[in-house]
Amino acid sequence: MDIPSSSNADCFDFALYDYLQSHHISSSTSTSCFDLALDILAKLDKMPLFGGDFVDLKKRVRLMKTCFLYVKKCRRRRNPEALLEHDREDRCNIMSENLRRSSVCFRIQDVAIRMIQELQPAYFQYIHSGRYLDYASIESAITRSKENIKLFLETDLKKSCAAIIIDYYPPGDPRLVMDLIMCLLETLDGLLRVGELRDTIRNRLKLLRNLIGFVTMQGLECSQLTDLLTYTVVAAGSLISICLSDYDDEQAVNRMESEIYQLIHEKINLHDLQVRETFVHVLTASKKRPRSSYDLALQKNDDPVVGQFIGSLCYYLIDLLGSYASFQVPVKDQILKLHEGLRYLDILLKQEEKLGDEIKDLIGVAVSDVGILTFSLSVNEIKEGLPEETDLGVFHLHKVLKYMVAEVAHNYPLKSPYSSFNYPRPNELGCMDSFLENLKELARCDEADDSIGFQHHRIQVIQNDLVFLRSFLENIKEQRYQNGKLQAFWSHVMEAAYKAELLIDLAFVGDKCEDSLDAVSRDINLLKIEAPEIHNGQTQRVNNTSLHIPSQLTIAMHDEDLVGLKDEVETITHRLTRGSKQLDVVPIVGMPGLGKTTLANNVYNAPSVRSHFHVRGWCRVSQTYNIRSMLVQLLCSSSSKSSDEYLKMDENDLAMKLRQVLLRSRYLLFLDDLWDVEAWILLEKLLPNDANGSRILFTSRCRYLSLHFEPNSEPYHLRHLTDEESWTLLQRKLFGTEDCPPALSEVGSQISKLCQGLPLAVVLIAGILATTAQDSWEEVAKSLSSIVLEDEYCMKALELSYSHLPDYLKPCLLYFAAFQEDEVINVRRLLRLWISERFVQQTEGKSLKEAAYDYLTTLINRSLVMVVRQRNVGGAKYCLLHDLVHEFCVKKAKEESFLYAIHSWNPLCLTGPSNPHRVCVSNARELKIWELTLIFPNLRSLILFGHVHIEHEEEDLGILLPKLLRVLDFGSLGFRYNSFPMEVVLLVHLRYLALKRITYIPSAIANLSRLETLIVVDPDFDIELPSTIWNIKTLSHLRVLNYHGVWSMGFIFPLGNLEGSPDLDHLDTLHLAIDPSPQSLQKILRKLPSLRRLKCRERWNSSREATRNCNEILEFDGLSQLESLYLFRFHGCGFKFPSNLKKLALFCNGQPWSEISTIGKLPNLEVLKLLDRCFVGEEWEMKEGEFPKLRVLKLSMLKFRNWTASSDNFSRLEKLVLRWCGELEKVPSCLGECETLEMIQVKGCRESVVDSVKQIQQEQKDMGNEVLRIEIDNYDDRSISSEEESTEAESSPSEAEEVSSERESISSHHAVGNCESECTVGFHSSGQIKLYLHMLNQFNYIIVHVSLNSLPRQTIHVSFSSVYMLNQSNDMLIHVYFEAISGGV
Repeated sequence: MDIPSSSNADCFDFALYDYLQSHHISSSTSTSCFDLALDILAKLDKMPLFGGDFVDLKKRVRLMKTCFLYVKKCRRRRNPEALLEHDREDRCNIMSENLRRSSVCFRIQDVAIRMIQELQPAYFQYIHSGRYLDYASIESAITRSKENIKLFLETDLKKSCAAIIIDYYPPGDPRLVMDLIMCLLETLDGLLRVGELRDTIRNRLKLLRNLIGFVTMQGLECSQLTDLLTYTVVAAGSLISICLSDYDDEQAVNRMESEIYQLIHEKINLHDLQVRETFVHVLTASKKRPRSSYDLALQKNDDPVVGQFIGSLCYYLIDLLGSYASFQVPVKDQILKLHEGLRYLDILLKQEEKLGDEIKDLIGVAVSDVGILTFSLSVNEIKEGLPEETDLGVFHLHKVLKYMVAEVAHNYPLKSPYSSFNYPRPNELGCMDSFLENLKELARCDEADDSIGFQHHRIQVIQNDLVFLRSFLENIKEQRYQNGKLQAFWSHVMEAAYKAELLIDLAFVGDKCEDSLDAVSRDINLLKIEAPEIHNGQTQRVNNTSLHIPSQLTIAMHDEDLVGLKDEVETITHRLTRGSKQLDVVPIVGMPGLGKTTLANNVYNAPSVRSHFHVRGWCRVSQTYNIRSMLVQLLCSSSSKSSDEYLKMDENDLAMKLRQVLLRSRYLLFLDDLWDVEAWILLEKLLPNDANGSRILFTSRCRYLSLHFEPNSEPYHLRHLTDEESWTLLQRKLFGTEDCPPALSEVGSQISKLCQGLPLAVVLIAGILATTAQDSWEEVAKSLSSIVLEDEYCMKALELSYSHLPDYLKPCLLYFAAFQEDEVINVRRLLRLWISERFVQQTEGKSLKEAAYDYLTTLINRSLVMVVRQRNVGGAKYCLLHDLVHEFCVKKAKEESFLYAIHSWNPLCLTGPSNPHRVCVSNARELKIWELTLIFPNLRSLILFGHVHIEHEEEDLGILLPKLLRVLDFGSLGFRYNSFPMEVVLLVHLRYLALKRITYIPSAIANLSRLETLIVVDPDFDIELPSTIWNIKTLSHLRVLNYHGVWSMGFIFPLGNLEGSPDLDHLDTLHLAIDPSPQSLQKILRKLPSLRRLKCRERWNSSREATRNCNEILEFDGLSQLESLYLFRFHGCGFKFPSNLKKLALFCNGQPWSEISTIGKLPNLEVLKLLDRCFVGEEWEMKEGEFPKLRVLKLSMLKFRNWTASSDNFSRLEKLVLRWCGELEKVPSCLGECETLEMIQVKGCRESVVDSVKQIQQEQKDMGNEVLRIEIDNYDDRSISSEEESTEAESSPSEAEEVSSERESISSHHAVGNCESECTVGFHSSGQIKLYLHMLNQFNYIIVHVSLNSLPRQTIHVSFSSVYMLNQSNDMLIHVYFEAISGGV
């Protein structure tokens, strides 16, 4: 071995060298080899490509070190007879116990020393050789180290170490036992498959560790911990003895998990009487002891011992609630009170630095008391009722904890659950209707008394009185605005109704306030008596301009056509495409609502601009800009890459990437809504100036910004419309191409003049006029005449639009405040939220979803909401709010106590309404939900935003959720280990739940008996549902959203005991993963009679053979209401479809083209997508009479050559999409006769296909069809095709992706022109993954495709993980992207 040079080596290098020269030291005396190994690995884990391997090795070394210390320090053998079966032969071994343990220590140490030797060359090469690394030798060293450790784990650890851990008394230092548990947890995380088993074993081991830490901190001596420590180490040793080090063998993993299940029930059963007695004993003893040195040691290490133990107690209680099918109500209430007591304790603990020593000591005693009460609960008590002493203990403890919380109340703007009701005021009567409907449902329930403990008549009295008052309020709803007494009475009734609802809801979560409910009931009755007296009998008719929604509605797409500004477009276009070769800035400035963005969009997408610039990109800056978000938007809109790739990069890498994209290209960047010069300063330094005519176009309300740019950057001040132009725009919005009726011409012209030349005001007023009777236009004109121009003009115009809305639409509009400014909103998600919030009333003959869509359509037609993208068939897919409308909604929602949008979390500076019902937080990274729960105890809806995956520990979030929540959207918030946050199962009022990346649904989900929508975002695996899922009769949506995933996942239904389970009669939408046997499928579908939308895919670990004969048919024809069906994989299977099917997508099914006739005969099919080898063969011959109603046809990645059809096959076709059908020679010429054809898109096909499409276009023109649009992009970039196709149906693009797609701002042709080479390399290695190496130099853009065919299952699910490596031959930076693609495994 070469001695390191002193010029290149630090002290650590020489220490390593010296150590390796003299490593033959006594194996029983030192842990230095483990420490040295960990130091080496800590430096090597920064190495490109291999960081994950070194992190895994560190975990194994920590485990070896802990086992070494444990074996070295453990005491005498407890019971010579208590040996493992495989170790009994050692009885006759003549070695002493000490010699035996020394031998084990030596073997452990030797593994670490050999690993150091293996990795030493890689270490020195990495430290001293810079970027030129021998990756092959490094990989070989890693492989050898892993094999050595694997051999040790399979022999010494599983046998000798496990035997010693089980057979010997634990060491005198409890920290060693705690460390052993932590290392075991790290190991199990890599061994066990994600799911309920892993979480269960993790939580039980953590409870043991946290209990040891807590009682040690309380001052309990080690001699008093013997039973607890012994139980813990026996559990740990038993786990070690059955755990594998290699999880590649599926059968071995199954056996291991089966043994762990058995171990959980036998040796790690925390509900066992003897185990609970041990726990109670140490907790009781800990209350009597002074604090010991361990307390100081733990605190010095910042180990949050108490908080972790509280979290474990919460897990135990929730596990207890989910372990038994039924509780007596008093028992459940007491368990919920214990849980709430733990919440109080955790709140106190979060404020530890503000507490006095007396309170701190009291916290420890209180935690011990809660633990003693918790572990005292027996199964019989749970079933039969708690003893009186336990009842009293819980009661007194609850009072003490409330008193303690009051000590820190002055640190927060605390709200009592019953204080200062600022109830939501939009659509108050609609909210009361929803409450009355809930009371009716409660009254119909035979178990009403048992579920909340109230007498039935008490609820019935409240319901009857409120029904009377509801009718009375309907009669005075217009008069109250002119009568202060009526208005005050109205407010008193609404406040009393909200209080009654609150108290009844609290009863469901164990917080019974019977005296308070009696008081509210008396108030409601007095209001009922007072109502006739307060009414003067005079009914004043007030003109109501609100109209009911018509039964048939059509959506007008947001019109971005310009009126009167064509000269402005030409002027700005000239400034962009002509003039100086130096980088120049073109600002467009003006007041809000003038149409700056609309003008800039028209210029940006002008053909002359598109052809002039090689690269175009844009981003929304907005008032609260973020430089990282700006960089991601610019990169997404200037390339064809997914945002997921860029979201994983840090800011410096994004900046470098953007500069690489722009370098030596003539580029145009459009910065929309720039507010602050600082945003420009941060961006400007990244932009190359190659003197090639590049330009920056930006819009801003702030005129002064132009002063900070170059002298020749003269701003373009956007003018107001003239009166004539305003009148033209108003007519266009109201009548389209038709003329205004003469009777309305004069008043219409007058109204347009009152808009003062502001396009936004014109559009908003058009929305009002469109739904106002023509004889009422004069009233609108009078209202407008009082509006003053300048600062508040737009807000007053929006206020007028808002006031003209029907009451039931006002909460729907204000709900947009829950979303972020400029956010592109998924319409389906929005409608589900509206329904869950009870904004939507059932309409005769329509589903709630259809009624909700009518609501949205009305808002769109009133120009308050813009459509960003339409679905192929069936209306809007994504929508957007103008930033001014959004600003109005945020302000109005706060004023009306409807919703509180929090942009920056500072609990001491919150100025929102008292006890708001809804809160949305746009920066989830800063949020502490326990603070939010403390400040807003009555919260009903919580929506969190954040584009970056944030991992939170359970103790930070999982035990402090507001208990009255109805809507909980954690779709942007990840939990460590992708575990299900168990406190969610206590939220019995929950209707809407969205979680991110969870891997299973626990059995206790059945507690959520009102749950309607369950969404999982970006899971890595299919999600297993428990058998209790059948008990949630209200479920209507089970969806998986893959925003960044590569293929969509699904829910796995349990198949056992289905005969005795109820049907899910209301389930409308389902994403299903299933083992594709006809029997399994039919068992599930028979339980789901109301399905309308089904996305069904074959499970990745399906047990069936790789190929299947087509005579096996999967039958969907029993679903009489099914309208939309997406089938993924099911290779070789045939299908039966219901006749009412309207949308069908097939992916990777591998059927012969002869089978497509089954689809062609469907009488109602409107949309058909054939994707990625769903049919195989060279020819598709469409038969006469097939596809009679087909409107949209999409063909992607199909390997067929000939396509023949007749004109009757396309009698209603509107859109044809062809992508990457590389062998297809031409499209059927009969398309030229299709009178309904509006668009043909072609990408990645032969030139002969393009020629045939152009010929069809000419034939259509000859027929007089000028509407047909042809879009051709023949760049065959398949790198994102599979993701597009597999996720298209459900994925919601990020803002940057969405808008870049809509505005067609992607310009990839420049990169194609520089593409020097493209090659595909095959690797033999389970699943299909493409490894893309994008190597970008000044003039070269090289794409290398590498197919990997047998990576471990865990690796397949890596999506867009990025790493870096350096090319050794030319120092060129290579960026490596992993992207798993859809396909058969």
